[in-house]
Amino acid sequence: MAHSLSHFCSLSVCKKDKKNYKSFGENSTSLPSSFGLQISELAYERLGKRLNRRNAIRATTVSNAKVEAGSGSLQTNGGALKSKKVMIIGGDGYCGWATALHLSNKGYEVAIVDNMVRRLFDHQLGLDSLTPISSIHNRIRRWKALTGNDIQLYIGDVCDFEFLSEAFKSFEPDAAVHFGEQRSAPYSMIDRSRAVFTQHNNVIGTLNVLFAIKEFQEECHLVKLGTMGEYGTPNIDIEEGYITITHNGRTDTLPYPKQASSFYHLSKVHDSNNIAFTCKAWGIRATDLNQGVVYGVRTDETEMHEELCNRLDYDAVFGTALNRFCVQAAVGHPLTVYGKGGQTRGYLDIRDTVQCVELAIANPADRGEFRVFNQFTEQFSVNELAALVTKAGKKLGLQVQTVSVPNPRVEAEEHYYNAKHTKLVELGLKPHLLSDSLLDSLLNFAVKYEDRVDTKQIMPGVSWKKIGAKPKTVAA
Repeated sequence: MAHSLSHFCSLSVCKKDKKNYKSFGENSTSLPSSFGLQISELAYERLGKRLNRRNAIRATTVSNAKVEAGSGSLQTNGGALKSKKVMIIGGDGYCGWATALHLSNKGYEVAIVDNMVRRLFDHQLGLDSLTPISSIHNRIRRWKALTGNDIQLYIGDVCDFEFLSEAFKSFEPDAAVHFGEQRSAPYSMIDRSRAVFTQHNNVIGTLNVLFAIKEFQEECHLVKLGTMGEYGTPNIDIEEGYITITHNGRTDTLPYPKQASSFYHLSKVHDSNNIAFTCKAWGIRATDLNQGVVYGVRTDETEMHEELCNRLDYDAVFGTALNRFCVQAAVGHPLTVYGKGGQTRGYLDIRDTVQCVELAIANPADRGEFRVFNQFTEQFSVNELAALVTKAGKKLGLQVQTVSVPNPRVEAEEHYYNAKHTKLVELGLKPHLLSDSLLDSLLNFAVKYEDRVDTKQIMPGVSWKKIGAKPKTVAA
């Protein structure tokens, strides 16, 4: 199952199947009618056998971006300036798309690597972005028309090392930003097949990226999106990656203990350990960005045209807390607080996500160094977020209520939480803190698209304790 699914996700097309199975981007965000919501493991396996990974779709172009010193540029041996090449793995996703546009706008030469599987998840589960999102090909064409900047595109699966090798050798990145993972804790807890897919896709994909850097681009700086969820909720302060401890009279600095709370978070822990090892063994340079919960949809670049609009998830599988609350308020649905609502996490604006990635690229790790930055700007409990959305909603005339629902997760609902996050600020991060005006903007955005909301997707339907081996499907 793991192999057949990854074969399918590469979206490589055999000659005889080109009529029926085209790349998502060449058509639209929709799949052929034969791709029903109830896709069985056997269907994956059969389809995987029919798809030839070696013919991965690739659309490459040459960048025309003009670059100034200190803005997406590198100094060559001859003293001339050239564009710094950045490969965005998972560049069609929520964080990846915003980052790709931001870096391209800053003068970097950008390539997107993606297998489009995130769009498939929506079709499998009957979900949809609040915002209508264009195909990746139309997005890139629109960006070129507006700015003159090319973004290269490699459609394929990083779990396919042959495909990834060709992408690395073709593009020769100076930095690889790795967003290309299944990023939802609830998705990883639906059933056995999705738990296995999450671990296989995330861990094997990251291993392949590490080997590609070692074999083909050894100076490439890996900027990997981790998660604050790796740490769990310990009853001590959370440091940035490492902690100095004294035990039996001896002192050492060690990786901070990890207490992952889902198969998704566990995959991120495995990634961190593999990256740390290869930095030590092979001299890879890497920065692990342990990101908090992201909110918002707009960046300077995505606002330039409706075809550049980013996705916004509000459902109980992929939607993050603040985004979900704003959409719930916009359609008159009570805000769904899980359990006691004391769960506290780090949060940041999508505009700060792209800023943090740029700072990490502009200030790369040394050879053999494994850096860990905690990437968030503020801490809130779920109850505090609900109160903020309620206050902002009432100012806009919305009748906002809050309801406590049974917590589908296995987690502490009231706990100590104090995480350090100074390293990115020291590099120059200028955070966009959550404000009344930003909440107003997000709520108004949700109201604009309220007719696209499927209220059946709001309530949690994935239970950590009831996960089973039998694949779950969603009725139309």
